Amino acid sequence: MALFNPNTTPAATARPTRRALALAATLIGSAFYSQAWSLDLSQAYQAALTQDASIRATMAATTARHERVPQARAQLLPNLSLSASRNRNALGSTTPNFFGTRVTAYKNYTSSSEALTLRQPLFRTYQMADYRQAQAQVDDADAILERELQNVGVRVSAAYFEALLTAEQLALVLAQKSTYTSQFDAAKKRFAAGSGTRTDIDEAQAALDLNVAQELEARQNVDFTRRQLQTLINQPIDYLAPLDPAKMALTPPSPDRLEDWTERAETSSPEIRSLKAQVETARYEVEKAQAGHYPTLDATLQWSRSDSDTVTSVNSRYTNKSLGLQLNVPIFSGGYVNATVRQALADQERAEQALEALRRDLGVRVHREFRGVTEGVLKVKALEQAVRSTGQVALSNQRSFEAGSRTLIDTLNAEQQKVSAQRDLAQARFIYLISQVRLQALTGGDKTGVITKINGWLTP
Repeated sequence: MALFNPNTTPAATARPTRRALALAATLIGSAFYSQAWSLDLSQAYQAALTQDASIRATMAATTARHERVPQARAQLLPNLSLSASRNRNALGSTTPNFFGTRVTAYKNYTSSSEALTLRQPLFRTYQMADYRQAQAQVDDADAILERELQNVGVRVSAAYFEALLTAEQLALVLAQKSTYTSQFDAAKKRFAAGSGTRTDIDEAQAALDLNVAQELEARQNVDFTRRQLQTLINQPIDYLAPLDPAKMALTPPSPDRLEDWTERAETSSPEIRSLKAQVETARYEVEKAQAGHYPTLDATLQWSRSDSDTVTSVNSRYTNKSLGLQLNVPIFSGGYVNATVRQALADQERAEQALEALRRDLGVRVHREFRGVTEGVLKVKALEQAVRSTGQVALSNQRSFEAGSRTLIDTLNAEQQKVSAQRDLAQARFIYLISQVRLQALTGGDKTGVITKINGWLTP
C-alpha cells in the first residue's frame, strides 16, 4: 500500500517503505479473525445493502407504509357484511279466565335472524383526504428509503477510506521506525568510532521511543476502523483493496458550476422529496380535520329474514328488503373539530418551515462537498509535489549528515517533515474521494456509479 507513486519517490527511501508496507500488511492481517475475507469498495457496499441493520429496518418500514394505500382505499369501496343469530326462548304468560282464575302458560320456541347489508360511501371528505394522505406517506417512505440507500454508500465509503487511511498511517509509522532504527544504529557506530556524539544517540533514541508510541496508536486506529467497517457488512475482514494513486483520476465535478449542483439537489435530493411529501401529508391532515364539519352520505342495500314462534303465531317468517340513502350531519362536537383543525394547521406550518430549513442547509452541504472535490484536486496535486520535495530534502539531509555537514536532529526533522507530507497526502486523497460520494448522495445521483468509478481506482 503506497501513499505516492514510487516512480517519483527517492530511491533511498523506496526500499524501506516497501518492506514496511509488507510488514504492516502481515501484522494487520494477523490481528483479526482466522476466517475472514478480502473485499473491495463495491463488494463492501453490496454486503452492507444486505447486512446493515439500519437499511433492513428502513426497508421493512417502507413495506409497512405501502400498506396504507390499500387500507385507505378500502374505506371508499363497498362494504358487505353478514349477521346471523339463533336463540332458544322460554315464554311464560299469565291471563285471567271467566271465573277470575289466573291461567299460566309456558312455551319454549326457537328464533333466528339473518341480515346481509351492503354499504357504499358516496360522500366522505375524511376518507378521500385520508386516501390522498396515504399516497403522500408512501412517497415519503420511498424517499426515506432512497436517502438511506444513499447514506449506506456514504457510510460504507467513509468507513472503507478511513480503514485504508489508518493502514497507510501505520505503514508510514513502520517505515519511519525502520529509518529511525537505522539512524540510531549509525549514531552508536559513529560514537564508538569517535566521530559522533552522545547527543546524537540520545536524539535518535528519543525519536525511536516516540515512534513506538505512535505505532501503538496507529495499530489501535487500524483495529477500530476495521471493526467499524465490519459492523456495516457483518463479516470479518482480512484484506482491503488499497488505492492505486496511478489509477486515480483527479478531475473536477461535472457540471463544474455550484449552482447546477444546488439546483439538482433541490429537485432530486431524497431528503427534499421526503420533506415535500411530509408537507403534503400535513396538508391532507388539515383536510381530514376540516372534514369534521361536513356531512357524510352512504347508499345502503339490505336483505334480512327472521323466524320465530310466539304464543299467538307459530313458525312465523318475515323477509325484508330495503334500499336507501343514509345522511349523517354533524351539528356540535364541543369544539373538538376546531381544535383539531388548529392543531393540523400548526403541524403544516412546522413541516413547511422544516422544508425551508432543509433547503438552506442542503445548499451549504452541497457547497462544502463541491469545494471538497474542486479544491481536493488542487490540494492532492500540491501535496504530491510536497511529498517529492520533502523526500528529496530527507535524502539530502541524510547524505549531508553522513558527510558531517548536518546534525542528526536535522535529519530527524527532515524525516518527520517527509512523513507529515505523506500523511497529509493520503488524507487529502481520501477526502477528495468521500466528497465525490457525498456530493452524489446529496443531489440524488447514481448510488452505484460513483462507487464503481472509485472502485476502479483500487488495486485488486
